[in-house]
Amino acid sequence: MLTTNEIRTAFLDYFASKGHQIVPSSSLVPSNDPTLLFTNAGMVQFKNVFTGQETRPYSRATTAQKVVRAGGKHNDLDNVGYTARHHTFFEMMGNFSFGDYFKPQAIELAWNLITKGFGISPDKLLVTVFAEDEEAAGLWRSIAGLDDSRIIRIPTSDNFWRMGDTGPCGPCSEIFYDHGPDVPGGPPGSPDEDGDRFVEIWNLVFMQYFEDPPGTRSPLPRPSIDTGLGLERFAAIMQGKRDNYDTDTFVSLINASSELTHQAVDGPFKASHRVVADHLRSTAFLIADGVLPSKDGRGYVLRRIMRRAMRHLHMMGTTDPIFYKLLPALIQQMGSAYPELVHGEALIRETMRGEEERFKAMLDRGLHLLDDEKSKLASGAPLPGDVAFRLYDTFGFPLDLTQDALRGSGHDVDVKGFDDAMTIQRQRARAAWTGSGDTAVETIWFEARDKFGASEFLGYSTEQADGEVLALVAGNAFLPEATIGQEVAVLLNQTPFYGESGGQAGDTGFLTAKGLKIAIRDTQKKAGDLIVHYGTVTEGTLKPGMAVTATVDHDRRSAIRAHHSATHLLHEALRRRLGAHVAQKGSLNTPDRLRFDVSQPRPITAEELADIEAEVNHRIRQNAAVTTRSMTPEEAIAEGATALFGEKYGDEVRVVAMGPSEDGKGAWSMELCGGTHVSRTGDIGQFRIVAENGVSAGVRRIEAVAGKAAESLTATNEQRLLQLASMMKVSVADAPERLATLLEERKAMERQIANLQRQMATGSVAAAGVEKVGAARLATRNVGETPARELKGLAETILKQGEADVVVLISCAEGKGSVVAAVAPALTEKVSAVTLVKAASVAMGGKGGGGRPDMAQAGGPDGAAADAAFAAVRDVLKETV
Repeated sequence: MLTTNEIRTAFLDYFASKGHQIVPSSSLVPSNDPTLLFTNAGMVQFKNVFTGQETRPYSRATTAQKVVRAGGKHNDLDNVGYTARHHTFFEMMGNFSFGDYFKPQAIELAWNLITKGFGISPDKLLVTVFAEDEEAAGLWRSIAGLDDSRIIRIPTSDNFWRMGDTGPCGPCSEIFYDHGPDVPGGPPGSPDEDGDRFVEIWNLVFMQYFEDPPGTRSPLPRPSIDTGLGLERFAAIMQGKRDNYDTDTFVSLINASSELTHQAVDGPFKASHRVVADHLRSTAFLIADGVLPSKDGRGYVLRRIMRRAMRHLHMMGTTDPIFYKLLPALIQQMGSAYPELVHGEALIRETMRGEEERFKAMLDRGLHLLDDEKSKLASGAPLPGDVAFRLYDTFGFPLDLTQDALRGSGHDVDVKGFDDAMTIQRQRARAAWTGSGDTAVETIWFEARDKFGASEFLGYSTEQADGEVLALVAGNAFLPEATIGQEVAVLLNQTPFYGESGGQAGDTGFLTAKGLKIAIRDTQKKAGDLIVHYGTVTEGTLKPGMAVTATVDHDRRSAIRAHHSATHLLHEALRRRLGAHVAQKGSLNTPDRLRFDVSQPRPITAEELADIEAEVNHRIRQNAAVTTRSMTPEEAIAEGATALFGEKYGDEVRVVAMGPSEDGKGAWSMELCGGTHVSRTGDIGQFRIVAENGVSAGVRRIEAVAGKAAESLTATNEQRLLQLASMMKVSVADAPERLATLLEERKAMERQIANLQRQMATGSVAAAGVEKVGAARLATRNVGETPARELKGLAETILKQGEADVVVLISCAEGKGSVVAAVAPALTEKVSAVTLVKAASVAMGGKGGGGRPDMAQAGGPDGAAADAAFAAVRDVLKETV
């Protein structure tokens, strides 16, 4: 019996022997399609090849593609664990032809692999074709020897594939496996086609038309092939199983779950083990490709998957974080095929553990609330939407987790009520999915790319070069010329200007010729590999075809280089000080600062930051050479280079190495990077960390300066220290001790002032007077800047003196008012302290407060309105007591 790994290898090797290039799986985060949440098919990485916007050095390809379907249009999450073939993560095997072979060869290749390569009996197979595709039906008869009873014509769009409203399209043909008459279900196209007897295993898409918006189709000049075979389904067939979860990979993961939870594989928690096994795969692969749990976008889908798995582990009796402990079992099964799991193991493990620790406390309380609310429901009644929203908003329960928790109880969720409760929040927040960050596909730059080819970047070796103006663009249109004062985007055939990418800011400078000058304010990358200069014509008239000299602003480029090179040293120092889980999540390198986001589950301590800064400066002082080499991504990673998770790399990458390693056998820092860098680490100058904070769950941000910016910061800080020392009339060396003394003296004086205020506020009420308001004896005090936290204690003390049965205190700090009301027990049935503070708060511009009938607190932005607040309290008492 072939294992899943052996089936994957056999598939790829078969097509490689037929002239196909084995192309590694692309990231689960699409790099070429901002409309997709996740990569959901094998053809996604080839989309621009099919549309003609990109060319590859091969015309035949085969892949084992990672796929996630757990959000948006393709969402299998709700069914995972409860059916035989639903998954959030699966592998899509495929073969592709880009204008090379077409229907006859595609059908022959697929049929021969299944029947001869894998030895499946032709008697167990049948196919579908689009009803109008007589050519495909005839090929199945002639090549596979199928009679018409096993060629099913489907007239619906199920067997006609479209890339979108416009673009390549064509009929499909699917291969089905027949489990036999003892399994319920009918053939495709029949009323009971959803049964388990007939299982689709391979879909062949024949791209032969181009569809225009009105629905008209014209033949493609170079028809193409796109196929997809679900590895998990096919492995089940090859291993004699009817359930994907009974295949070797899943059996291994389910057994690991059983061992950790001490719950039987086939007992009452059978579905839970399956959920955990499936969600482990999608969790690990998404994190390996750079997705981290968050409140929106891809990160929120990941969080939903992780928390659903965590709830099922909780159901099985686990009390401590355990999900991450299953990672070694997954790596053992899939690490050889997908080395990103091995390289990212530390990051995946720490992210899983951190998320589980954060959710664990909320999970117990949330499930307790859900049980309480469920006990109040009538038989079959839905859980109110506001309760589901509270679970979401307070306890972090995604809606589908609540629905999953109710499964089998006879209750569902009032989804409309839930949506209504979220409406205001959604209106305030940005859209739930932020996509890949692209705002739109700028078609004009793809047109330019098709017409002129890629820009040639010369900036690694020079900051000045001659180039030809290929195109001028403004307002998303090509221009015949640009005159003085006009803003324009300029495309050159070659340029020393660096286009913003990889976190490095784009260059500025000038384009010049005799009688001509264009001030370039920014440089961007477009359509993948076009370098576009954005500027304003300050002299002359610029036209396509002209020769210009492109000159980069040297000082600015040097400052950016220093910050970018410092970022590499910072990244390595972080990894060595904090652990291998640290991975870059974002960066920005500008002339005056750097910003670096890293995966890190907790704040970085001051001591750790000091060590990291010291290590970076040590490497700078070594003045080691910074070298660059070009090689394949695989070669670079094999040599130990750090690659960014989820980043798409071409066939050749640039590797930047800095400093000698401790053993002298390699570089101290080595990363895949296309940016510009210093020649020696000493060229960076100083390095100073200026801030560290959190930007999202599991991601910390470090801000720092290097080079002249660091020198300026150091000089400024030294000047400020001298000024402080002079003000305190001590030397710089004695300044810290003197400042500590002053601060302690200030705290002592603040305590004395607070005691005096307290004594004044709690002095004899009779001395200050008590008002008779209705049946109440009211004592009011404006207690100045007394801290709001002390007002309740003061109010209780005054009330205990017995001279007043209603006490209202107001303090004012930085213009904002705080109010506390205390009411004697005998009066609480007539008037509540909450009502009093609400009236006072409104008078001070606030919206009310809260508390108990005998003690409540509120505030307002206008602390100067204390008299109006006291008057509002009197009005309430007149009406109630």
